Amino acid sequence: MRPDDDLPAILAHAWTLLVRGGADRKSPIHTPVIASVDADGLPQARVMVLRKADPATSTLRLHTDARSPKVAQLDGKPVAVLAYHPAEQVQLRITGTARILTDDVVDGYWDQSTPFARRCYLAEHPPGTPLPGPSSGLPAWIEGQQPTLDQIAPARANFATLWIEVTAIDWLHLANSGHRRAVFRSTSDWAGEWVAP
Repeated sequence: MRPDDDLPAILAHAWTLLVRGGADRKSPIHTPVIASVDADGLPQARVMVLRKADPATSTLRLHTDARSPKVAQLDGKPVAVLAYHPAEQVQLRITGTARILTDDVVDGYWDQSTPFARRCYLAEHPPGTPLPGPSSGLPAWIEGQQPTLDQIAPARANFATLWIEVTAIDWLHLANSGHRRAVFRSTSDWAGEWVAP
């Protein structure tokens, strides 16, 4: 039996790729595409940074600006996640429900980030705000600077975590010998089934 003929092993491998993607900045899974539908019914997709994947709770954690329009588009709504690992030749299409947290629960995740990473939450305007010209959106005094903890403290109000409660994983392995595809759903206790590639 080929390694990619074993459904439980495939599901475990998919989660291994996701866990590694959350921990390793160099993993191609570190920056998946998150897709949703806006209030007008238009599709929206954006690349985000995967911060953590937890197979035990079937969740993914990402960070976002609490002022971003995507917060309303995502919170409590269905989302899709697309990630591809070229070396593994594996595509993961994930569906789930998003929820946004901004309260004290996320303080620990804020504290885990470096001051330089937190700096982007000092942006003077919410993401998507029209500007008169090209700009990072950061105040001039912090451009290119490493902020102190005191300088970065006001940015905490703009920080949120995006959690995706995974409900399905569609795994596709591309191979010259023949592609393989399997789908795993929480509703079937993650048992998995083969589907045509």
